[in-house]
Amino acid sequence: MPENQTGETLLFLTDEQVRQGIEAMFFAYRGFTADPDRILSDLAYGRAHHRALHFIARSPGTTVNNLLNILGVTKQSLNRVLRTLVEDGLVESRVGASDKRERNLELTDAGHELERRLSDAQRARMRAAYRAAGPEAVAGFRHVLEAMMDPDSHRRYHALREVSQ
Repeated sequence: MPENQTGETLLFLTDEQVRQGIEAMFFAYRGFTADPDRILSDLAYGRAHHRALHFIARSPGTTVNNLLNILGVTKQSLNRVLRTLVEDGLVESRVGASDKRERNLELTDAGHELERRLSDAQRARMRAAYRAAGPEAVAGFRHVLEAMMDPDSHRRYHALREVSQ
């Protein structure tokens, strides 16, 4: 493969190869969300509920504003989702200890159980795909995903990873 002046390998892709990648992403996403979607539909919830549960589980005590920034949704949209999750006993919203204007979010036991069911389905699918593809492909896949993120999303993604390490 050709290299640039710094010795990096240059990759030339045809429009057809890029189109195939886009289509693969669409179908992979459909598969990735299929199992949780079935669980969510039985509860009259959608993917927004799943995303909220996931990121509240990842950062217990997170603020509503932090969740807004992570999810990139409107305050009105998130409030609708959170209201349902709180009313259904899956999320607790507490007044912030240091700032009374803040609301801190945590999953209840029932919220943890639902989040686990949703994430277990996705983890199983990811593990199977990772095993089938092998470690080099997994590293390459992660690199591609990170390269697709805008700078703000990339920063938030790495901040979440640092918290879990």
